[in-house]
Amino acid sequence: MFKAIVYVTLRESVLDPQGNAVKGALNTLGFDEVANVRIGKYMELELGTNDRAQAEERVREMCEKLLANTVVEDYRFEIVEG
Repeated sequence: MFKAIVYVTLRESVLDPQGNAVKGALNTLGFDEVANVRIGKYMELELGTNDRAQAEERVREMCEKLLANTVVEDYRFEIVEG
């Protein structure tokens, strides 16, 4: 069995108001070294297959169809044994 770890983030060209709010709050709390914050999503998927290539293809399909809005978001994933 494999586990997929999926990261979804807004594209660099898309404004991130939530990230800006977190940056402002951190700066207000005295963390002046924080120059930028981007907010994203983290997901772990347990996959019932022993075929790594099939796992990668299926996770790619999941990301393209549901897990990421590919118009404004980028995604990446890792397949790990688990």
